[in-house]
Parts: sequence; C-alpha cells; structure tokens
Amino acid sequence: MDIVVQKFGGSSVANLECMRKVMAKVKEPLEQGSRLVVVLSAMAGETDRLIALAEEWSQNPPPAEMDVLLTTGEQVSASLFAMLLQANHIRARSLLGFQIPIHTDPSFGTARILDIDQAALREHFKKYEVLVVAGFQGCDINHNLTTLGRGGSDTSAVALAAVLQAKVCEIYTDVDGVYTTDPNICSQARKLSRIAYDEMLEMASMGAKVLQIRSVEFAKKYNVPVHVRSTFNTEPGTLLVQEDMAMESVLVSGVAYDKNQARITLVDVFDEPGIAASVFEPMATAGIVVDMIVQNPSREGRTDITFTVSKGDLERSKRLIENIQSDLGARGVFTDTHVSKVSVIGVGMRNHSGVAAIAFKALQAEDINILIISTSEIKISCLIEDKYTELAVRTLHEAFGLEKEPESAEFSR
Repeated sequence: MDIVVQKFGGSSVANLECMRKVMAKVKEPLEQGSRLVVVLSAMAGETDRLIALAEEWSQNPPPAEMDVLLTTGEQVSASLFAMLLQANHIRARSLLGFQIPIHTDPSFGTARILDIDQAALREHFKKYEVLVVAGFQGCDINHNLTTLGRGGSDTSAVALAAVLQAKVCEIYTDVDGVYTTDPNICSQARKLSRIAYDEMLEMASMGAKVLQIRSVEFAKKYNVPVHVRSTFNTEPGTLLVQEDMAMESVLVSGVAYDKNQARITLVDVFDEPGIAASVFEPMATAGIVVDMIVQNPSREGRTDITFTVSKGDLERSKRLIENIQSDLGARGVFTDTHVSKVSVIGVGMRNHSGVAAIAFKALQAEDINILIISTSEIKISCLIEDKYTELAVRTLHEAFGLEKEPESAEFSR
C-alpha cells in the first residue's frame, strides 16, 4: 500500500472554496490507489488572531496555556476538512497530535518531535482512506499539548512521511516551488525543478519562508522526497532530493537574504584566552543563536569582537553583555539594526573555486560595502547595510546567471 503525505498551509484552507481545491488534490492519489495523510495548518490569520486574543487576557501568557490555545487553530481546520471529505463519500477521520500520538519534548512553543506511533496510523488505514492530521502540534510525556513553532506543520508532515515511509511528501502552499531568489525582489528569479537538501537548509536558515528549517532537517536525515508545489495550479513544483553530480556542476543555485539581523560590537575587550567564551557562553545558555562572528587583530592587548543575532534577540543580548562588560574590559558596546545578510548558496561550491571573487566583485561594482563575511562549505554570506539589500540580491542573481536554465541536461527535469 502506497502512502502519500500532503500538507496544506493556511492560505490553502482559508475558506470552503479553498478546501474544495484541497479536496481535488487529495482525490488524485486516492484514484491511483494510495492512502493519504493530509496535514493541515490553521486557517490563514487564525494563529495571529489567537495570539492577539491571549495578549488581551494576559500581558505574559504562560507558554503551556498558549500551546493549549494555539492548537485549536489546526483542530478547526482538520475537523472541517474531514467533514467535507465525508460529505463527498470519502472515508476520512481527523486526528489531533495527542490522539496519534506525536510525542515531543516539553519545550512549549518550540517543541521537537521525539517519536510517532506509526502502528496506530496504519491501524486507522484499515478503516479510512484519508487521515486528516492537525499539524503543528503534539504532546509531551505528561500528555501536555505542545506546539512545534511557526511553520511547524511542515515538520509534522515530513516526520509523518518519514515514519510511514511515504512515497512522497507534498508540501502545498501559495507559491509554486522554490526559486533562485525571492521573485518579489528579482523579476528574473527562476523556479528550480530540484534542490539538494543542504541547499534548502541554507536557504531556510537564511529566512526563506518556503519550508520550516526543521522539516528540511527531517527530510535530509530520513531521505524523504519532498515536493513543494502550489495548491492553486497543477504545475510541477520543486523536489528536495539528495545531491548528485549534476547538481555539483552548477556553481550557485540561489541567492537568499535575511533582514532580521542586528550587529553587536564590543570595543577594546581584553585580548586574552577565555574572553570569547565569556561572551558567548551566557548567550548559548539563554538560547540566543549567534551567527556571524569577527574579531579584529590585537592592538596593545585589546581587540574588538563583532557578531550578529536576530533583531528579536538584540535586547536580551545587550543585557547579557552589559552584565559582564566590566569583566571583559570593554570600553563600549555598540549595536546596529540597519544591517541585513545576503548569501549565495550552492553545493557546486565544494568543487569550484572563484565564487567569492565573483560575488565580491559584483557588490563592489554597485558600491556596496561588506561589513562581515562568513562562509560554509556551500554558502558565502555578506553582512551589508540594509538599504542595499534588494540591489545586492538582484546584483548577485545576475552575476551568477541564475535567470538561465543550467546547461546540464541531467539537472533540468
């Protein structure tokens, strides 16, 4: 028995008309003899409405109670869609996270999936053709409801596909695939037919909102074929797959950007062993993710340390630094929120030189100054002034010829 997992986002289940389009997508694999797990998000805008409602009642809503509240959004979508399927003579039932169950750790709001009872799901398939699962949620060992963070329905879907060894996990959304860059910024952006897991991980970490990063991690770890496509047309989307030789022949696959960046500089700290640890250990303990880090050459036993965090973590980071500023000998702490990060990404960088030179020269031609540079095996990132973000994205996209289809016939599907 083939199993197909389909996930539909909030815009796909916004109303009855949209859900009827979802039902048409569900019928296609059913007619081919597959069984389906359909994972649904809350209706568009519902999660934000619930958050605003909580903030009316409490200035500091308890995380556990927030999870109880927020899981109701997906519960509504799942139950209504199951009703629609049953009214159209499709054997279906809705399942909430705790009913399966999907077990998570107890980190309310950002829980991680630990295990899923696949035996229970397979037992349900003896009676039902479609299992409609509320995404974004699970329960901990004490049966408390938990949520998986923004975009968590993606992770729900990929995890279910992994444990059920599904034929494919189809992620339906309001975009028709993964593009070489944001088409809202660059009109020359091109939809990719395939993208490697590692490339998608880098794009997701850079703020690309097509998939939640943890869903991509699951897909890579368990080799789940993921197909990102649109609910509102029948065009093929983008397949997430293991990289192959054809992919490695392409120098750069995409350009990503992240405006949610803030820069912190500690001026004239002691240049001695243990100072960097004193800065970053408290931040790690506080759960603050530090991204780009640079330390200037030493001068008379002093140095500057600059790093970036998300804008949402800036105030917490400043407080932590201020608590240890005197111990570090820092003569000043400066922050800057008018920065953004642009990155070129591609598995082909592993086997090709010159990517950095092309990128830096292109930015120089537009008089865009680079504040910090960081690299990984398949990514080069530059921190720049945020007013140049869109220009930098378009410039890098053009510099690497991403508007053109790759010459390799193997790469183009």
